[in-house]
Amino acid sequence: MQTNIPYRALGRTGERVSAIGIGGWHLALPPVDRPLAIRIVRTALDGGINFLDNCWDYNKGASEKRMGAALRNGYRQKAFLMTKIDGRSRKEAARQLDESLRRLQTDCIDLVQHHEILRFEDPYRIFDEQGANRALVDARKAGKLRFIGFTGHKDPRIHLHMLDMAREQGFRFDAVQMPLNVMDAHFRSFEKLVLPVLMQEQIGVLGMKPMANGIILKSKTASAVECLRYALNLPTSVVITGIDSMKTLNQAFEVAREFRPMTRLEVASLLAKTAEAAANGKFEPFKTSSIFDGTAENPEWLGEEPKHVQNLMPG
Repeated sequence: MQTNIPYRALGRTGERVSAIGIGGWHLALPPVDRPLAIRIVRTALDGGINFLDNCWDYNKGASEKRMGAALRNGYRQKAFLMTKIDGRSRKEAARQLDESLRRLQTDCIDLVQHHEILRFEDPYRIFDEQGANRALVDARKAGKLRFIGFTGHKDPRIHLHMLDMAREQGFRFDAVQMPLNVMDAHFRSFEKLVLPVLMQEQIGVLGMKPMANGIILKSKTASAVECLRYALNLPTSVVITGIDSMKTLNQAFEVAREFRPMTRLEVASLLAKTAEAAANGKFEPFKTSSIFDGTAENPEWLGEEPKHVQNLMPG
């Protein structure tokens, strides 16, 4: 099998990851049974796609369990494995991380990320003395994980706030995940506001939602291939895309292997085609609604509020 997938630097970590990564959410959706999920992951790894995305909450843990099964028989060594945790408290983050380690059947996860940084209060909870980042730093010292990052899809200003708070704490993230696509360029843009900061600070750039789970394709302004090419053309370390069939996996292989930097004229032409549809965020509902916000629907995943906040409440 061909393995001429381009690899890129993951920020300052010294790691090199495939330009395309496999999203974990799709691996346990109804159309994807367990054998197909395992086949997708192993075919991707055999073909040179080494970046695997997942999350503690995806499909009630089924996505991690299927990925863990796929990583048996020597496949773990081929993968750069990433998952995410929702806990904001030290206790809940540690519990979720240990559960992810068991499901993924590994002693160490390459990259663990604080998931769904959607609210301006999230950074305060995470960087509290008994917050989730303390749990991840402890886990890194214990050898349970190698790198730490965060994700979010709501507003680039919240990402900047998270980066500011980390800087104040003397902490620097290894990677940051955010929507990067042909619509984002026009509306509440992570590309324009956050990407330059990550490049300056040599933080790995994880692009997600290149097609917004197919929603962008419904605008009839860009094809799947154009969406992937645009995201790959940005200074991303990896573009994570959902794969629910061998057909979509083969498409991702083809786009990655044949990728060449887009010309300025090609970029301008594609952005001109998508500008009107993108203007009000209609095709990026993860920014304008709560339908993608798992932690909003399940606040118990976050854990307890910090003690000092609870102590301020009237008794």
